[in-house]
Amino acid sequence: MHEHIAEAVKEPDVVTVPPGAICLRFETMKLYSALGAVRHLLETGQVEPGDTLVDSSSGIYAHALALACHRYGLNCHIVGSTTVDRTLRVQLEILGATLEQVRPSKNLRLDQNLRVERIGELLRENPHYHWMRQYHDAIHYLGYRDVADLIRKEVPEGPLSLVGGVGTGASTGAIATYLREAGRDVTLVGVQPFGSVTFGAGHVSDPDMIIAGIGSSIPFRNVRHDLYDRIHWVNFDYAMSGAVELLRASGIFAGLSAGAAYLATLWEREREREREADRTYVFMAADTGHRYVDSAYAHHPSAKGLGAMRPHEVTAQDELRHPWSAMDWPPADSALLGGGSVPVPERA
Repeated sequence: MHEHIAEAVKEPDVVTVPPGAICLRFETMKLYSALGAVRHLLETGQVEPGDTLVDSSSGIYAHALALACHRYGLNCHIVGSTTVDRTLRVQLEILGATLEQVRPSKNLRLDQNLRVERIGELLRENPHYHWMRQYHDAIHYLGYRDVADLIRKEVPEGPLSLVGGVGTGASTGAIATYLREAGRDVTLVGVQPFGSVTFGAGHVSDPDMIIAGIGSSIPFRNVRHDLYDRIHWVNFDYAMSGAVELLRASGIFAGLSAGAAYLATLWEREREREREADRTYVFMAADTGHRYVDSAYAHHPSAKGLGAMRPHEVTAQDELRHPWSAMDWPPADSALLGGGSVPVPERA
């Protein structure tokens, strides 16, 4: 029996998806991140029950942090993107969290910059608030050790390819880190939207893309670029088509990042099938598809068939182009982006 709904909701479903892949389907994956971080802060005395935690979110982390605060008796304030929908707003209100949304913007960069600016104002006005810094504080790695343990138990032994959104760096990066520490042979494949600066695609825009949670217009210090072996950039049309086909093939109703990860998984499996027939492919479905019904799933009649989809295999970021590009990482002729190493605290 669980003490709180957060512990129950965080557990993913492990589902076999044709042809030959495994999906970790979460209702809200970032509960692992938020619960692990909040628990660490409380156990180390950095915050106490009744304190206020604040952070920026495009939606998923807002829900996760609100539940974690509800679980541990803390206050929660979210500076949210315009993508935070009515369903989530109502839940946050009832859970006792407060939400303010930045003004609508036409691109990811402006939306994220507005949220970060507002966080700064809040901290100046309320210096006793604790900023969770999900983009930069490595405590957000901690909770994903449990996901790595789950994969070790559920997924057959042997080489493993883990595929999923890069996001803040504390999901796929953390899971791969803990699996590798346990001796698993892991190839890490990150998924990005065009327009994200994280792996150097800020110069290729995609105005239709609404999966801000897997990319960024600003640098995230939690991203360890050296952990990744391959990167895929997928645009809105292809991510939507992937999500529709994932639902059609498996019944899994997930977000656009899962559709993009499904595409990348199928391609990686195809290109490596003859060389490594025993490799297992696991991809992440970080959230459900409910908030994408009107913006994506309602357009399913225009979804493209996956059979004809192939990425542009590139060797440098200046070769990136729509609708889908893929690259071995790091590029042979360039240095890693970012700092390369984030110290991960020991579990408290």
